[in-house]
Amino acid sequence: MRRTLHRSGPASAALVAERYADFARWPEWSPQIRGVETEGARLASGATGTVRGPLGVRVRFRVEQVAGADWSWVVRLGPVRLRLEHGVRALRGGGSVTRLALAGPAPYVLAYEPLARLALARLVRE
Repeated sequence: MRRTLHRSGPASAALVAERYADFARWPEWSPQIRGVETEGARLASGATGTVRGPLGVRVRFRVEQVAGADWSWVVRLGPVRLRLEHGVRALRGGGSVTRLALAGPAPYVLAYEPLARLALARLVRE
């Protein structure tokens, strides 16, 4: 299953891109993320690591590609694999819009969607 979400807000595209790019900032805007364990501090193609979630959940990831304000990654929890594609664009008159395309088994995509909507709303706020 594939679902695409969009959220606009007052934060500049540069700020949103920086929130994505700095692994240490992910818990600021994504309430389901408690921390990120990776060798690098910044989002980069080929980066791998683990996202720590609530209740001790640990999800492995690999960043597939980073191209400007667009990037994609694959997360794995046991046999389940989700692909997430992100993008940020500036809006005329200020603010930005972010896009997230989720692809994977339908029950997991649908279960993750409410958390993703909340995270995107927090990502584009000032």
